[in-house]
This record gives sequence, structure tokens and C-alpha cells, in this order.
Amino acid sequence: MRHLLVLAALGSAALFNAAPASAEWSFSSGPVPNAFIQTNNATLELQCDRIRFAPAGYEDSQDILSKRGLSLRFMSDGQTEAAAFQLGDANAMIEMVDNYPVEIRLNDMSDYNFILDQIAQNAALNMSMIDQDVTYGIFDLKGSGRAVKSLRASCGGSAQSAAASTPEAPEGVVYCGGGAVQRVIEYGLLSQPDGQWDAIVTVNGDTLRAMTAYSYFGNAQPPAGFVVALLGEDRSEFLVFEQNGRNWLEFGDYTYEQCN
Repeated sequence: MRHLLVLAALGSAALFNAAPASAEWSFSSGPVPNAFIQTNNATLELQCDRIRFAPAGYEDSQDILSKRGLSLRFMSDGQTEAAAFQLGDANAMIEMVDNYPVEIRLNDMSDYNFILDQIAQNAALNMSMIDQDVTYGIFDLKGSGRAVKSLRASCGGSAQSAAASTPEAPEGVVYCGGGAVQRVIEYGLLSQPDGQWDAIVTVNGDTLRAMTAYSYFGNAQPPAGFVVALLGEDRSEFLVFEQNGRNWLEFGDYTYEQCN
């Protein structure tokens, strides 16, 4: 992935007039490690393998989703753009979670490391509309270096660290159940992921690609027995559970029990 680097130049024009919101960067070690900053009207959270951004208004979240993109502009002194990164369908999965925040998962971990590097070493971050000077939020990056360092140490430097401490997903299990429409569901993890898709799910013989999400519940305590969430390319969601010898899966309004 080619990163856009913009060299600072004397006399460069200011890209925005608003000052970054004043707040302190913090780090939380668990259960999901994250570095975050919360202002009066917006929140930015960095996890091991994803970004969560809650802008000032719900309509801003909807706007980001509808445009399928977000521009990250890193300011070296609050005025001069030192680097930028364009998020979109080509390099990330962007969706709304918990009915409000925008969650961004990069397809390539090197892209995420680039973003973390820029956050740690610059003065401000302007999160704006793709190809337009319309700002969703500006964050002061003072103190972000320490928070990002703690995040990386806790994550072990890899987006896979969250999955490493999670019980292995019970592949080979077949789940049966449903309401008026009875379903037989099974899934498998791919040894060679297809981009962001690292699993497949089969429902009544029809197969779709899916993405695993071991930190599906974010900072909230996951339900007992939770193993992994499978996020389908058609935006379906399958939650896999295993506890005390029982295997089950939740899809929609129904619980599917092991039937093999």
C-alpha cells in the first residue's frame, strides 16, 4: 500500500482553522487493550487491530458509511499537513457498531502501523470527508505517543494478539435450528485468507466469505462462552460459543445447537 506523505513547506496554507479539541490521551489494558481520547463531543479509540471513531453527531457516522471512506490528515504543528491516509473499501472495512461509532478495520496491518506511527509523532489529527475540506473531528495528539507505545506493547505488535489469547474456534461443528426456516450452519477458518476474509460460512448449502472478530464486543465483557464472531460479506453476523462441552451459535433471533 502506498502511503501519501506530504512534505511540510514554509508558508504552506492552513488546511483548517478550527483548533484541535483539548483532551488527554489514555490507555486501558483490558479486557480489550485500547488507546483513546475523548473530547466533549467526539471519541477516538485505537485497538490492536481496528479504529473506532464516534463523531459529534449520528448523521456524521451515517455520512461516513454512505461515502464509504474517511480521510486521516496528520498535522505536524496543528496547521501543516505532514502525512495523510485515505480509508476506503480498497483498504479497509468500514461499518457502524453499537448503533453509533464507526469501526474501521484495515486489510493490511502495515497500513495500520503507518497510521499509529503518524498519530504518535504528530501534533493533531484531522478526520475529514474524502476529497473535501469537511471535518468530522480534530484531535490533539499530545500524549498519544505514550498511549500508542503502551497499546503496541500490550498487543504484542500484532493485530493477531487478540485472537491468540482466545480459545480456538471449534471448526467442524454443525449447528442446526431456526424458526419457520430451519437452517444448518457450519464454518471453517481459511489457512490463506482472501484479503480481509479469513473464514467461510455455509448456510443450507450456500457459502459466503466472512471475517473473524475476536473482540466483537469491544470494551464490554463478552457473554460467557463467547469464542468468535463471523462477519459475513453480506453483513450477516454469526456468534460462536463453546462452554462446558456445549457448542452453539447465535444468528439473528435464534440459537443454533450442535447437531453432529
